[in-house]
Amino acid sequence: MSEQSLPVHHGFDAAMAGKRAECDGGGPIQGTYYAARQEFTGTLTGEYIDHGDPPWRWYLMVDLVRKPAGYPWNSVWCEQGNLFLAES
Repeated sequence: MSEQSLPVHHGFDAAMAGKRAECDGGGPIQGTYYAARQEFTGTLTGEYIDHGDPPWRWYLMVDLVRKPAGYPWNSVWCEQGNLFLAES
């Protein structure tokens, strides 16, 4: 396995800033070796990170109005392929 870090590029997409969106992903179920679906709804900041080779784009979502029970933060990074813009 390589000791080298994967490339990371930070950026801003003005077209995504302020958009309401939903994203889903997965997270561990405490005390098990399993994961469960997690859903979030909030506002995109426009900030993103491209990570990996080939890069995967992750957008920052804040002001969460829906998040999993017990999720302690009010922001989350959402992978572009799991991001759905809300109707205007």
